[in-house]
Amino acid sequence: MTAIPGASWLVDPVGTRPQFTGSDFTDDDRLYAKTAEDFVRSEVLPQIERIEAQEPGLMPALLRRAGELGLLMIDVPEEYGGLGLHKTTSMLVSESGALCASFSVSWGAHTGIGSLPTVYYGTDAQKRRYLPRLATGEWLAAYALTEPGSGSDALGAKTVAARQPDGSFRLTGVKQFITNAGFADLFTVFAKVDGEKFTAFLVERASPGVSTGAEEKKLGIKGSSTRQLILEDVHVPADAVLGQIGQGHKIAFNILNIGRFKLGAGAIGAAKECLKIALDYARDRKQFGQPIASFGMVQKKLADMATRIYVADSMSYRTAGLMDAAEAALDRGAPDYVARLIRESIEEYTIEASALKVFGTESLDFVADEALQVLGGYGFTAEYPVERHYRDSRINRIFEGTNEINRLIIPATLLKRIGTGGLPYMDFLKRVDAEIAQGATWASASQGALEREYRATEVSKRVVAYITRVLVEKDLASLKDKQQHLEILSNMIIDVFAMDSAVNRTRLLKGHGTEDDDRLRLMMTNIFVASAAERVIDGARRLLVNEFEGDELRRHLKLEDIIPRIPIRTVAVKTRLAEALVARGLGPVFLR
Repeated sequence: MTAIPGASWLVDPVGTRPQFTGSDFTDDDRLYAKTAEDFVRSEVLPQIERIEAQEPGLMPALLRRAGELGLLMIDVPEEYGGLGLHKTTSMLVSESGALCASFSVSWGAHTGIGSLPTVYYGTDAQKRRYLPRLATGEWLAAYALTEPGSGSDALGAKTVAARQPDGSFRLTGVKQFITNAGFADLFTVFAKVDGEKFTAFLVERASPGVSTGAEEKKLGIKGSSTRQLILEDVHVPADAVLGQIGQGHKIAFNILNIGRFKLGAGAIGAAKECLKIALDYARDRKQFGQPIASFGMVQKKLADMATRIYVADSMSYRTAGLMDAAEAALDRGAPDYVARLIRESIEEYTIEASALKVFGTESLDFVADEALQVLGGYGFTAEYPVERHYRDSRINRIFEGTNEINRLIIPATLLKRIGTGGLPYMDFLKRVDAEIAQGATWASASQGALEREYRATEVSKRVVAYITRVLVEKDLASLKDKQQHLEILSNMIIDVFAMDSAVNRTRLLKGHGTEDDDRLRLMMTNIFVASAAERVIDGARRLLVNEFEGDELRRHLKLEDIIPRIPIRTVAVKTRLAEALVARGLGPVFLR
């Protein structure tokens, strides 16, 4: 794959760009994933009660055991003791190990936001000092950004770094809700130099003045360590600065971008486990003399769960594939390699990462809730792991920037791309205007089984473009303060990314696996696009009605006259999909 501009799917016709689908994983990729899953099933889950009770020393011991198996070094470059594998591989491994959230959160905090700041922004000396230890689990890492008074407003941090005459610093402040704080050896800490220059520092636990508060008592992920990090006049040398003084915001936000798309993939790993449990239960549980899997409302739940998972899966591996392709296009020997890697492989896909984070975490919430409902009273007990997944899933909508913040990031980034010419949106809008003027039925349909879904996706792109332009022209200066408007627009954009990813993936996977696999993927795409296209149209209608009245509103609502409806008999499709899933399980339909 060649590098593809971020958010280009908003203007490009479906299927005109390459997309990583999961069918190209190598045997080595699958082996890494199997190692992760086998480890969690055989060594982590059997100790779940001890983990949830936070038995002292158990979680760090499990993380070090993961290090022995090579599961902590996937994202660390080879020259610093790691494996330096693709992000698609990293996501596959994260997904496969996401069966115990307390462990996967601790693992992800170490390998992701804990280690990656040093991977991307560390000096050679910092990398050589820390990365080999982090890659093996000799040292464990944490990321300290949030404070008692600043969560989403990260730049409002109060922690200060006072310069010393010899060039060193004294750090003072309190960080809140820090994952792995109870045992981490290395913290990426954000503080303000001279009270204003937001800067990242690498702080070792052994430094005098470093301490932690008590463990937080939490709704879920009970086995993970979550504490305050307390910094009392902590002396750090000048070479503890990570990146440049005053540029900590770039580190904070770019590392969170990576955390977001990995969190989306991990959420889907847990969702697949919930669906498997629900399928097995629905197949075996009998009421009124027949399996509950034969009841229409249960079938609807099973079909909807599978559909959300398939779509999120399509989005997650597409995003990772985009990042891998951008990285592969760079010259590793160039002096600006790392700077370009950050800009072109991380920053470029901000919209995709935020969309995946929102869609993936909300899909897990949906699946865990529906799976629990399928199990009824048993789902509410700790006898089945769905109860734990239900509790654990809730934090994901808060982690790595709340879903509300991510919904604001998406349109803000889009408008910035349009303004700088990073996305040829104006050319696309001219084409849309011409189509409206001609009264065209939007988007010539592709022939074949996906014809309606192609058309619905292309129409949805045009509706988003039209509404984006209307909002900008209405009052760009005040748009940033219209959060309810931006939330609706963001949801429309997320649905377009989801539709485009699922339709193209289903097209590309045709012939991979059995005819039954093709049929199931097509059904899930049918179901999702039917609902998503309606949500996009409804979002446009709500925004127009809230902004305009009278003749001006009627003029804009003429948009609906040339929007073709995509009738799909989803009740029958969901019945067939559920029956197939109950009969065969998930199988290779997701190509894992």
